[in-house]
Amino acid sequence: MGVSQIKMPQLGESVTEGTVDKWLKHEGDFVKRDEPLVEVVTDKVNAEIPSPFEGKLVKIAVSEGETVRVGAVIAQIETGGATAAPAKDKEAGVAHTELPPEPPGAKAPTATAAPVAAGEADGGERARLSPAVRKLAAEHNIDPTSLKGSGMGGRVTRDDVLAAVGGDQTGAAPQAPTKPAPSAPARVDGEREELVKLSVMRKSIAEHMVRSLATSPHAWTLQEVDVTNLVRYREAEKDSFKARHGTALTYLPFVAQILCEALKQFPWLNSSWSDDGVILKRYVNLGIAVSIPDGLIVPVVKDADKLGFTDLVRVINDLVERARNKQLKTDDVQGGTFTLNNTGATGSIASQPIINQPQAAILTTESIVKRAMVIDDAIALRHMMNLCLSFDHRIIDGMMAGQFLGTLKQRLEEWTAGSIRL
Repeated sequence: MGVSQIKMPQLGESVTEGTVDKWLKHEGDFVKRDEPLVEVVTDKVNAEIPSPFEGKLVKIAVSEGETVRVGAVIAQIETGGATAAPAKDKEAGVAHTELPPEPPGAKAPTATAAPVAAGEADGGERARLSPAVRKLAAEHNIDPTSLKGSGMGGRVTRDDVLAAVGGDQTGAAPQAPTKPAPSAPARVDGEREELVKLSVMRKSIAEHMVRSLATSPHAWTLQEVDVTNLVRYREAEKDSFKARHGTALTYLPFVAQILCEALKQFPWLNSSWSDDGVILKRYVNLGIAVSIPDGLIVPVVKDADKLGFTDLVRVINDLVERARNKQLKTDDVQGGTFTLNNTGATGSIASQPIINQPQAAILTTESIVKRAMVIDDAIALRHMMNLCLSFDHRIIDGMMAGQFLGTLKQRLEEWTAGSIRL
């Protein structure tokens, strides 16, 4: 018998730490190889980590909600022998170490975070900081290496930086910051109220939303679109499309392809703000907002403007499925230049989305509703859909936003089978 260590995987090149969100197994459970073991959340993605071994889970070393460095031991599995290391460990992204059999009566070794190597105080100290902490420190011109960290192993946390900002501590003053006094505990009426602890993902979403509204002045506009021709085409083709290609035909890819074309025509909508100027993107990495049980995640269709319609359908469906099954990789959620959200799936007819920073705008497609409309002085039943756009008013004015939506409206209303770019 041998004991194998499961370590915090590196879910992306720039990711230096991860948070254990939920253990899917308990100590003493038998775990099959490739069976989901733990849910890990980083500031980029959340994912289920499969077990690279088959055996008994003898120790959970990191509690739910705890953040540790990449490479830190998070669990130990008792395997059948020293040859249990699987061939697919590198592919699975799970680091592990095989331990020799323990003598009878020996206690399971206590897992500790990966030690800091000598000489890591400078370059290594940067690696110990999360991207969010590094960004916050840079925004306030604070040298994080001058601060005494209150996190595990002396790691500098967001609270440490905020405390330094409040105390006006900068670079040369290596004083230990005074942490803000903890807020009073929530007061809950046990009979009529329930306190639900926030998941790591929900906390991350909350932080991103607050930061987005604080970063850019949001403006909003809406246009209604007659999508009758598109509805008729999809209804006629969806069954044969699935038979030919093995995947569902939804409305989203139709909008996505027309959206990519419009973004090439209006590059300011596909840009980001910087202090030196506006960065126009000559490519379209289209984010697709996907609702999952514990929040929202935005996988990215890379170079969506270069994909034919069928490939666009396949890529979108694949990303949505992997997002809901927690199988996304870090690269799947990075590099977006514009975000598309289908709020109509919930029955919404109008919504005001929050921009996915550092992008310039976000578009929602609302529910398709059959309504009586006036067409050439006559009443006709038409399939109508609202398009809603939130945009960064530092970059885009109302005129441009209206023209952009007007272009989408025209192309969707004049849609024919020939509009598809195969």
